[in-house]
Parts: sequence; C-alpha cells; structure tokens
Amino acid sequence: MSASDLLRSLARCVGEAHVRCAESEMAAFLLDWRGRYRGRALAVVQPATTDEVAAVVRHCRVYGVHIVPQGGNTGLVGGATPLEEQAPAIVLHLGRLRRIRSLEPQEFTVVAEAGVTVREVQEAARSANRLFPLSLASEGSATVGGVCATNAGGVHVLRYGTTRDLVLGLEVVLADGSVISSLQGLRKDNTGYAWKPLFVGSEGTLGVITAATFKLFPLSTEVVTAWVAVPDPAAAVRLFSWLRETVGEGLEAFELMGRTTLELVLKHIPQARVPFSGEPPAWSVLVEFAEAGRGAQLQERVERAMTVAIERGWVQDVALAANEAQRRALWALRENASEAQRFEGFSFKHDVSLPIRALPEFIAECEARLRRHWPTVTLVCFGHLGDGNLHYNVFPTGIEPAQWPLIEPRLSGLVHDTVAEFGGSISAEHGIGRLKAELLPRYKSEEELSLLRRLKAAIDPENLFNPGKVVRGDDRPCSEET
Repeated sequence: MSASDLLRSLARCVGEAHVRCAESEMAAFLLDWRGRYRGRALAVVQPATTDEVAAVVRHCRVYGVHIVPQGGNTGLVGGATPLEEQAPAIVLHLGRLRRIRSLEPQEFTVVAEAGVTVREVQEAARSANRLFPLSLASEGSATVGGVCATNAGGVHVLRYGTTRDLVLGLEVVLADGSVISSLQGLRKDNTGYAWKPLFVGSEGTLGVITAATFKLFPLSTEVVTAWVAVPDPAAAVRLFSWLRETVGEGLEAFELMGRTTLELVLKHIPQARVPFSGEPPAWSVLVEFAEAGRGAQLQERVERAMTVAIERGWVQDVALAANEAQRRALWALRENASEAQRFEGFSFKHDVSLPIRALPEFIAECEARLRRHWPTVTLVCFGHLGDGNLHYNVFPTGIEPAQWPLIEPRLSGLVHDTVAEFGGSISAEHGIGRLKAELLPRYKSEEELSLLRRLKAAIDPENLFNPGKVVRGDDRPCSEET
C-alpha cells in the first residue's frame, strides 16, 4: 500500500479539500510558533467531526503512518510539530471541530469541541453570566484540544488550577480508532481508574482529544487590579502571603516581572506605559482580586492591606486600576512579555516551577551562577509567582551568534540543575514536547520514566501518536508497509 492510496482514503473520510498535500499549503502547520522546529508530513488532514477523526486514525494505523495532533499551534516546546526525519506522518489539524455542544448555566458546565478557541469558550460562558477562568496570552488562537493536551496553566492557576483541574469530562479517539467518551460533567464518579486526567497533559501521545467538558464559575461582580512596585522577590513573596491572609481567597492573579522584562515591553509594544513616574521599578507585581455577589467592599480591603504592606517595606508604590480601560492596560504590560521578547530576538527559554518560598533564593543564585560563566547575558525573569511558575529566559547579549548552539546545553543545563537543586520542575506549564524530551532522564527517576513508558506502550502500543515527544522511544512506524 502506498502513500497515495492512504491520501485517497483520507480524502474519502474528510473530503478532498481537507487533505492538504502541497508544500505551500502545509508550511504553516509544519513550523512551530517560535520558528525553532520545522517538520515533514505527507499531508495536513482536517476532520470536522469525531467520527471523521476516528476514521482517519483507523486508516493511518492500517497504513503505518504516524499522527501528530495539532490545535492552534501556539505551543512553545515543539509538541505539535512532526519530526524532520521520521517514518511517514500526517498532521491531524482539529480546527474544524468547532461546536460548543452544550452550555448548562445551572450546572456550571460547558462542552466544547477541540477546535473551539479558549476565548470562544470564555465568551460563551460570559453570555450565560458564567466564568471560564482559563486565561493565557494566546487565548484567541489556543484551542480546547491544545490546552487539554498540554494541561495549559495561564494567569489564574492560583485560584482555579490548571486545565486538568477544570476538566470534568473528555471525548478521546484511541489508537485503534475507537472513541471513549465521558462528557456528562459529573463532579463525582468513583467507578474505577481516573483515565481523564491521564490524557490531559499527554501532549497528543496517547490519543486525540476531540471534546471536553469544563467547569464554569460565577461571573465576578467586583474586580480590583493593581500594579505594585516591590523592592525584590522576597518582598513579593511576603506580599503574596499577606494578601491571601487579609483580603481573602479572591486573589486570582499574582504576576511577577523584573525590570528587564518590563523594559522590553515598553521598547517593543506601542502604547505600553508604566503607571509610575520615573524608571521602571526593579520588580513589579500585577495583582488581581475578583469576587461574585459578596457585597463587601473589595477595593477597600485591598487598599487597607496595601497600606500595611507599604508600612512594612514590602511595597514601594501601588497603582490601582480605576476602570476597565486601565485594567486592560495593566494586563497588557504582563501579557505582552512574550511578544516583546520575540521582537528582541533569540533567547534561551526556561519554563520552570519551584516552591514559592524558594523563588527569591533561586533567582539570586541562578543569576550568580550564570554570570560566572557568561557575565554579559541579559536575564528576563517573569511569571506566575502565586503558583511558583517562572519564565526564566536568558538573552545571549555579548556572545557571538555562532556560539549560541554551543553554549545552550551548558547554559540551560545550569538553569535546570539549579531548579532541581531547589526542589523544582524543568517544565511548569509549557510541557515537554520536542524541546525537553531528552532532558527527562536527567531529572526524573528511572522508576518514573519506566512508568511513563509502560503507560505509553499500554495505550498506544504501536506508537501511532506523536512520536518523539515526551518520552522518547521507538519512533518507527507502526507498520513497514508504506
């Protein structure tokens, strides 16, 4: 059986117009968002229903062709990009699975298909006076299937958890083309192994997520957003604890930004303005509280807590958003951090998590270690302090571009070793993908790796889905006939 036979079979499954084979048509699907990885594929296949996904999977299994699931292609570790050199593969692009199947305001649930964007789920929930709390910079293009596959985090993990915490049900196409579905939205279902959390965060290596049921929450009636100048990360950690103690559980976001990060935003993003006079503060925190229906004066409580924090030296200045436009302007400073770095140029990126108490010491120690070897580098440190997640990026300032590939393993190794020393993780919310698959043996025990391999072998025994990602293994096709 030949590749052309497979493509004709796939065209019968999804329609000829939705099997893209020309290089010009496939180019955007074969390059990751950062432009770091470019892959090869026989075709980009775009099904519109779960039944079509299942049919595609069955045909690819028979023909021995790998499947690389792809959503909005906004991932940052190359997880949705096929390998350059591997057995034949297709990209299974899920952007045509576009339905919001149900929205139940009384049950606080929504069921959305894999190709619906995060923003569209947010808007559907808001139309029913409900909140879908997942929020990230790429929410206009990131899709339900993608955020489930990567267990996306975002800025509200502090209060609502990661995507895994928001998922109540899944529909998944397995490697044999069968469909497993549990979309009822039950909060309690104690009938055996919890398989749904296993697929969330599996990065398309175990099955194809075609729909998900999410938790919704009451829409906030009062929101307080503040940009806070702090002297150092240690003060930010103290402020975080103080605000949770005194203001309450309404703390939804607590985002840390170093001066260098803020300077890049001001440099590259038009209309970006710091809400304080003078140069940007050494460290800033974007804080947001939200409550629904309590009737208490949230802003007054926040102001009282900030006054005490200033008296104790944890806070140097505070700017409270007076309206929605000001709130959006403050959030734009944080949300454009990644885009600003893109304009600035190449950097070594690290998405890490640590115990919150360890963040200040890690930030100081890691910079000291880096500067012993590369004193001219520029450090860009920002992230979700409230859940211990830092984006710790290093621009190779003063180093010749020809040297960048040579120093990257040493530099990133130093960062990751320091993270491990402080009890952290080398991947907080971006996943493993291609970027970090080779690093897992260094930072995971052999027992953990063995378990991951056994799970992969049990659920996808022929290695059909997304080879070379997460746990490296046998990347040969499931059949040698093609």
